[in-house]
Amino acid sequence: MAKDASADILERLYEVVVARRDERPEGSYVVQLLDGGWEAIGAKIREEADEVVLAGKGEPDEAVAHEAADLIFHLFVGLAERDVDPRAVFAELGRRFGIGGLEEKAARAAKRED
Repeated sequence: MAKDASADILERLYEVVVARRDERPEGSYVVQLLDGGWEAIGAKIREEADEVVLAGKGEPDEAVAHEAADLIFHLFVGLAERDVDPRAVFAELGRRFGIGGLEEKAARAAKRED
């Protein structure tokens, strides 16, 4: 999949989730999750993250991709619930790009101590 197509599908996914949030169509899974609040959304995010981990331990690559897609979908529902545009997440990832994980984590810890 080309870079542009990958970014496009993420944008389209978030647009659909936001549309479900705003239009609240009957029978919508997104609406059901949103109506359950952060308890329901968080439970699904945790469940899907666990399924990614389990698939990563020995399932075929297709299963890992399937579970990762489920995780991203549920994460986007959580972002939409808070009205956090995924571009803010992408910007944060961009800010961290080129910074080692341990270095970034230490900087966050130092900031909390201030």
